[in-house]
Amino acid sequence: MIIAQKKRKSNIAEYILYMWQVEDIIRACNFNINIVENNYIRKFNQPVRTMEEIKNWYANLILMMHEEGIREKGHLSFLNTLTRDMNDLHLRLLNSRDEIKYQNLYTTAVIPLREFKSKLPSANVSDVEACLDALYGLLLLRLKKKSINKETEEAMSTFSRLLAFLSDKFHRIERGLEEL
Repeated sequence: MIIAQKKRKSNIAEYILYMWQVEDIIRACNFNINIVENNYIRKFNQPVRTMEEIKNWYANLILMMHEEGIREKGHLSFLNTLTRDMNDLHLRLLNSRDEIKYQNLYTTAVIPLREFKSKLPSANVSDVEACLDALYGLLLLRLKKKSINKETEEAMSTFSRLLAFLSDKFHRIERGLEEL
């Protein structure tokens, strides 16, 4: 909860990736709040009141995942909405005459992005979702201490730069600091 709140305010892409990881943690704990508490919540070492808030946060996520029918796979609807919002902004930036820097970042990422999307089971994955999927996969490989080839590292770096720019723009627009 604490990490999620910080990431939501600072980097929307990192927030989504973090929340995907939380979903997987909940699944790994068989949707059992006691297992989540013993394996994760206790590690936060916060005051009692904050620990209760964190436990309630996880319990609410568990409930939402049950209600939305995403026990095996999938993401919470509010995360899907954020991903779509980011992709909408992505498309607007690609079509804006004033966003040359973003368009150049996309041009650098487009070939590895197309290659990655061609390997996905669904053909209807947006560019932003594909970048997030790729970076999440990279995170999982690193957690498993798997080796990552140079070509993959370079591709992921282009996705990361694209999402970093997009996240910054997203927050600037969300805060009313910029318009598009």
